[in-house]
Amino acid sequence: MGLDKGSSSNALREPPPPAREDTPLLGGPQALSSQSKTFANVFIAIVGAGVLGLPYSFKRTGWVMSLLMLFAVAVLTHHCMMLLVYTRRKLESLKEFSKIASFGDLGFTVCGPVGRFLVDILIILSQTGFCIGYLIFIGNTLADLMNSNPQILGLAPKSFYIWGCLPFQLGLSSIASLTHLAPLSIFADVVDLGAMGVVMFEDVLVFLKQMPALKAFGGLSVFFYGMGVAVYSFEGIGMVLPLESEMKDKDKFGRILALTMAFISLLYGGFGALGYLAFGEETQDMITANLGAGLVSTLVKLGLCVNLFFTLPIMMNPVYEIVERKFWDGAYCLWLRWLLVFLVSLVALLVPNFADFLSLVGSGVCCALGFVLPAVFHLLVFKEEMGWKGWCLDVGIVVLGIVLGVSGTWYALQAILSSKMY
Repeated sequence: MGLDKGSSSNALREPPPPAREDTPLLGGPQALSSQSKTFANVFIAIVGAGVLGLPYSFKRTGWVMSLLMLFAVAVLTHHCMMLLVYTRRKLESLKEFSKIASFGDLGFTVCGPVGRFLVDILIILSQTGFCIGYLIFIGNTLADLMNSNPQILGLAPKSFYIWGCLPFQLGLSSIASLTHLAPLSIFADVVDLGAMGVVMFEDVLVFLKQMPALKAFGGLSVFFYGMGVAVYSFEGIGMVLPLESEMKDKDKFGRILALTMAFISLLYGGFGALGYLAFGEETQDMITANLGAGLVSTLVKLGLCVNLFFTLPIMMNPVYEIVERKFWDGAYCLWLRWLLVFLVSLVALLVPNFADFLSLVGSGVCCALGFVLPAVFHLLVFKEEMGWKGWCLDVGIVVLGIVLGVSGTWYALQAILSSKMY
């Protein structure tokens, strides 16, 4: 994998080092992954809670525009992921550079401490943003399921359930090694796929009964909003370099990555389109809120809550690794982890709308992490051997990432602030 492997005989007797931000969830530290395992690792790294906000994004932007945006973002994300791989391969082919294990290492190699700082801070913001989204979903869904009173123990239902998760998340955050959480992640993704399948089946049944009026295209403002949600949904670029490192046949990594992105694009497109087709303008910011009462609906909502509950500590692990490296010499620090979990829970209480928050994180953070930095790093390393077409492509991606980031952040903040006023 992305971690350095010692060649001494002592390595046979010593336990493997704890997992870090650049440790894929599937596969042991000594084994190289097959193509199928790499496919599964990429799937786990990318698919998350963003999919739940896609039907609402389809409602805001129109189903044709949303599909076009999803597929365009998938192609661009795949291209930028491969830019990181090509940049790392070029640097490692030069004798003066040692093995580059992670996105942060690449940033340091290309731009020094500034490069590592930029990557680290964006990874912290994106990963904590994902986790805040998870808690918002859990709090809102449980409040809806329990049909709660206006207040529980003096708290709003959403606040009560988010605070209720805190002690358990503190316990899960105490687990030092990511490898011990890997079975939870695999279980969570199986539950997620099953729940998505049930939701899509329900959507088809509802659509055949109601056939609501639909729109194909929205305006310019909702375009940037939808792009933010789409970028959020495909975010997983921080795991690309370690995944490529641990693949057995590295020459086929680009093809496997493309196949995985195509599969996820079709899954996302089907989920978002069916949700909007079923409920039209009544589509809620979390599609599960549209599911009626009943045993199947309750099981789906609980299954998704369980999925996100167990995914949260895994998504926080890169944050722990970076913060402990910065402030605790890379050693395990329980109180720092607990402080981070508390802060994430606190922010989740202040955000009113799930899908608006996805757009904010996708625009404000993921555009920079997924598009701008890979193109900048690639341009700096290959600038002397690229033609004008290569220069234009990299510069174009940087400009596009900045425009999408700034515009999407502005429109997402407007949506969040306007929803707070009602």
